[in-house]
Amino acid sequence: MLVKHVAVLMGGQSAEREVSLASGKACASALRSAGYKVTEIEINEGQLTQLINKITPKPDAVFNSLHGRYGEDGCIQGLLELLQLPYTHSGVLASALAMDKPTALAMFKANGIQVPEGRVVPIQEVHKVFEAPYVIKPVQEGSSVGVIIVHEQDSRTPLEERWGFGGEALVEKFVPGRELTVAVMDNEAIGALEIIPKTHFYDYDAKYVQGASHHISIDEISLSIVGAAKKIALHAHQILGCRGVTRSDFRWDDSKPNAEGLYLLEINTQPGMTETSLVPEIAKNAGIDFPSLVTRIVEGARCGP
Repeated sequence: MLVKHVAVLMGGQSAEREVSLASGKACASALRSAGYKVTEIEINEGQLTQLINKITPKPDAVFNSLHGRYGEDGCIQGLLELLQLPYTHSGVLASALAMDKPTALAMFKANGIQVPEGRVVPIQEVHKVFEAPYVIKPVQEGSSVGVIIVHEQDSRTPLEERWGFGGEALVEKFVPGRELTVAVMDNEAIGALEIIPKTHFYDYDAKYVQGASHHISIDEISLSIVGAAKKIALHAHQILGCRGVTRSDFRWDDSKPNAEGLYLLEINTQPGMTETSLVPEIAKNAGIDFPSLVTRIVEGARCGP
């Protein structure tokens, strides 16, 4: 398919709206510099169903820069399928599976990938599952939105009174160690980084606030660990049937020998594309500049899995 006109979707109505806007603007600019005609489409709350009226004239492809609910959980992908508009990143099923953390983790575990021990429980029971430290996560959110690490029992207001992510939560045993991430593009693991957050863990601010984390290239990480993480990330990408670009996040307990301490936390089918984002940095380390990266992504746009 020859792509000349690209519609870039951004904004949306999830907790990651501002990051989506930043990603979309950056991708639109890079696509223009690469020679594409670009139409920027900002989706505001309640306007998702009006998309059909916004995309006129019909573009050759849609670059999906939406994050979080409705943007990377299969919803927008399903709408684009109905409109027969080729779109970037993963299809309906892979997007829905990746966004549902318990389902994705169960599939990874069933295929031999080590993941943290965890279970989904009513929010009132999260403190009954494991002794501290443990991690509490929304069942369906991205970019560490709502993630809480409990180092000791919290005597403040009960969590259920300040929890805004539904009646259930995923509770996992905390894995000590280091943060690694791997980018996969076109069924190839193109590189890895270690992240050293300046906050207490790699939370939403550490991911998207300039200077809130420090990234270390693979040259400074054990090559055997990098190789194992890249192999696992590609396997996870394929298990869910992902396409385009994904980013897999790991905890590495480096007190364990070899790759025994590698735990896959999640796979992100709509990784951020801002100036502080990891995939563009990994791509740059692999010799792929930002315009080339978005070009490769958009030229892979299609409908279907």
